[in-house]
Amino acid sequence: MSANTNQVRTLDLGLQSRNPLVPSGTARSLTSRIRFALQVRGYTLVELLIVIAVLGISASLLIPNLVNRDSLNAQSAVRLVIGDLCFAQSDALAHQEIRRVHFYDDGRGYCITRITDTQLGQPFDEATADYISDPVNNFGGLGNYIVNFETDSRFRGVKIESIDVDGGSRDLQYDSLGGTIMLGSALGTGGTIVIASGAERFQITVAPFTGKLTVSQL
Repeated sequence: MSANTNQVRTLDLGLQSRNPLVPSGTARSLTSRIRFALQVRGYTLVELLIVIAVLGISASLLIPNLVNRDSLNAQSAVRLVIGDLCFAQSDALAHQEIRRVHFYDDGRGYCITRITDTQLGQPFDEATADYISDPVNNFGGLGNYIVNFETDSRFRGVKIESIDVDGGSRDLQYDSLGGTIMLGSALGTGGTIVIASGAERFQITVAPFTGKLTVSQL
């Protein structure tokens, strides 16, 4: 009985070793892979957080040195001025009225007002000006269209360095046809607006009558 059992076990082992579905060395290979996987240790959560913190600190120190903040602020201000000039022009055309864009003497910003034909030759008066409503910042109907770079953190350090339109005026006026005009409804002669932030300076050129705007860096 014992001899027969040994023969059956020997025969079974022989069949397993010749079974094509179980390649030789497969068991050893799987065991080796499992042992290797158990020996490899991944990163812990603390280590990952430390790496992220170091990268964040490095970025906060490096990015400001790579980006010219003055240039970005000046370019943002230029885009805002161009957008507002285009708005004043289209608003005059839409309402068939005259719109005046007045640039403040101290360079802090500008405002958009409505005037009549008889007010073309009158100087700007901040106290009596008839401001148009700002469609974006109109809270409770009190949003006068006034842009002040000094009180807006987005334009820190930005100022209007110079304004020279229609022969030395600080006012740019659009008539009911959307063209620029001067005293006596004469056609506007155009001019330039210079916006500065630090050492960065950009010039907006206003074309005569049509009011077409072009930008160049000085």
